[in-house]
Amino acid sequence: MPVLSIIACGMLEDELVHILSKDSELKQLIVVENRDNSGFLRKLKLKNCTPRTAFLDKIQIFLKDRESLNSRTSMKFLSFLPFLNTIREKRELKEKRELTVVVNLLNLGLHSDLEKLKAKVHENIREMASFSDNILIFYGTCGHIFGKLEEEFTGLKCPLSFLKDKNGEMIEDCISLALGGNEAYARCMLEFRGMGTIYLTPMWASSWKQLENGAEGRNSTDKYLKDPLYCMAAKIDTGLENISEFDENVKEFACKYDMRITDIKGNVEIAEQSYLAAKNTVTGK
Repeated sequence: MPVLSIIACGMLEDELVHILSKDSELKQLIVVENRDNSGFLRKLKLKNCTPRTAFLDKIQIFLKDRESLNSRTSMKFLSFLPFLNTIREKRELKEKRELTVVVNLLNLGLHSDLEKLKAKVHENIREMASFSDNILIFYGTCGHIFGKLEEEFTGLKCPLSFLKDKNGEMIEDCISLALGGNEAYARCMLEFRGMGTIYLTPMWASSWKQLENGAEGRNSTDKYLKDPLYCMAAKIDTGLENISEFDENVKEFACKYDMRITDIKGNVEIAEQSYLAAKNTVTGK
């Protein structure tokens, strides 16, 4: 059974919940156990998607044990009924197309130190490559620290996939993802030229207090956002959020920093298409 692994930013958990809960072909979902994914697991459960959880260093053992058990069961059955080889071959073909997804959701607070974030993603790529047929990097370039990941892991036997827009460009960040690509992001910035604008996705809107309280240099961040040049809070509707909760979070943010709220239409097309492309590389579709 092929394995697609996903190393994801905690800021993109809503998009992940959406694509995974909608995948009817997903045979098995495993979420890497850590202290930061309780919200992600809760959202999956609300979508009737219940994954297994395991610590990262145990996943390879779990996958091998499961594969070995399936193989032994099949061989035992066929030892008594050898004429069913055709059925066995069809079953093996079906198993090759069934998918196991392993999700490693990393702490969104890592963005406060980009070098630390880069080191953490590199570390997880190396560890997860040992049991993966493909790894989807569910991040943008994030200040260009991930812009050369493919080059940096040229010798890796496990290929890497990325969040890319319709032009084949790796997206810049989660805002670019929510808006539909780098071009859409550039158009928005041009439209709001002269008005300092903070873009808010549902996860940003629900996490800004956590990020503010946990970030180093908290006072300077607060001073930065209270600069009168920043006067606009752009609320991005991706179609996934709890509307009332999103509204409240954005209003609270805008009130604190004395910003005017404007609505922008977003989407989840890049997340959907990038996941499908990564999935197809391992299922052979």
